[in-house]
Amino acid sequence: MNLPNRITIARIFLIPIMMVFLLVDFSFYPSPIIWNSYELPFNQLIAAIIFIIAASTDGIDGYLARKNNMVTNLGKLLDPLADKLLVAAILISLVQMGKCESWIVIIIISREFAVTGLRQIALLSGEVVAASNWGKVKTVVQIIAIIAMLINNFPFVFLNIPFDVIATWAAALITLYSGVDYFVKNKKLLNI
Repeated sequence: MNLPNRITIARIFLIPIMMVFLLVDFSFYPSPIIWNSYELPFNQLIAAIIFIIAASTDGIDGYLARKNNMVTNLGKLLDPLADKLLVAAILISLVQMGKCESWIVIIIISREFAVTGLRQIALLSGEVVAASNWGKVKTVVQIIAIIAMLINNFPFVFLNIPFDVIATWAAALITLYSGVDYFVKNKKLLNI
């Protein structure tokens, strides 16, 4: 197994570890980080760090695979799967924690299923649906929104700016737009 695939598998293995830190009651852990009116539970900070590490490996594995001519069928399967598992797991957890609206998570996850289905149809036709620029923007904005929610809107909380809410709405809108964009650009695959 090559290095890019190992990095992708490591990203998948980080997901349950992140979930444990995020969702298990760690009341025996050190006190939360408290500064003025800002509070961040220690376990939530650890989950945020794990998420940042996992999300950053997404670009690394793909870059290494392309640069070193190590693109494999296993990597083509695992990389998008790891991305979707990471984002879905954290967003569903954030809904459970009351930090994200469920309808936003439904939009994001539905878009991922829809575009994955479109890619499967393309494969059956012998074509490949490449990642679009809007798809890349969507990923970055989703990661920023998730991090903002995980760290309880730091540092914007001190400025009374609901950056986490703004970023989450932006993620939903860009996700929706990028999904529509994929289908409009590839409508020939649907035989409409």
